[in-house]
Amino acid sequence: MTDPAERDAVEEASAFSHPAIAPDASAAYGDHPDQVIDFYAPRGDRAGAPLVVLLHGGAWRAPYDRMHLTPLADFLARRGFAVANVEYRRGSLLPQQGGDGPVAGRWPDTFDDVAAALDALPVLVRDAVPQADPRRTVLAGHSAGGHLALWAAARHVLPPGSPWRTPGPAALRGVVALAPIADFATAVELGVCSGAVLQLLGGEGELGSRGPHTDPAALLPTGIATAVVQGREDIVVPQAVAEAYVDAAAKAGEMVGLTLLEGVGHFPLIDPAADACAVVAEEIAQLAY
Repeated sequence: MTDPAERDAVEEASAFSHPAIAPDASAAYGDHPDQVIDFYAPRGDRAGAPLVVLLHGGAWRAPYDRMHLTPLADFLARRGFAVANVEYRRGSLLPQQGGDGPVAGRWPDTFDDVAAALDALPVLVRDAVPQADPRRTVLAGHSAGGHLALWAAARHVLPPGSPWRTPGPAALRGVVALAPIADFATAVELGVCSGAVLQLLGGEGELGSRGPHTDPAALLPTGIATAVVQGREDIVVPQAVAEAYVDAAAKAGEMVGLTLLEGVGHFPLIDPAADACAVVAEEIAQLAY
């Protein structure tokens, strides 16, 4: 298959073809319906399992929720991980769904939710998945969720006065970002996801003021082990975005691992039917154990 758009369509169809898999437990971290975390216990009821916290992608837009990541959550649970699949508030509906436009994210709600979910997680996981070992927590996210995973791991280096800043780094073994929207300048230049970054921040006029609080490439070094997994054939979030983030990390004195997968686009990274998904599980295991 040589046509990039055709490849992408086939890969997307495969990733979204799996039925949603119900969690073993769910818990709210707030009053809004989207402020919820689904938990998947490690298969075999294994005690002391590493905890993988998943943040789904979808350009921070309403039509894409955590359900499309449940096959990945189950895939990881079957490999001995405990999994927390996080939901968060996203943008408006698309015009054909009755919305005003394809607005990505809500300011500041999307960031409020991710911060609140991570803060609440240690208590919630204790009751929801007692088999999990929170001391071995790995954040993982795909696409826009990859951005949120990198951002959540960098809250301790947010500018002073940020409402999301923490006094110290999160207790994480690491972050695995899958085709993340990790460098805002490059993503804006390339028009990633039809201008989703600027929509997330509230418009082009907000990039200068809000970017330093939200752009992973501006929040370096973090001191937290980080790996990026990227398909070379990705036309949704191109390889250049990941490379720009890795370069920014190097300039800040931090090494970020970058695994480039040949013949792989955007969606196989979350598709249990694709070989790339096994690579993702291995990257997580290398940080967790």
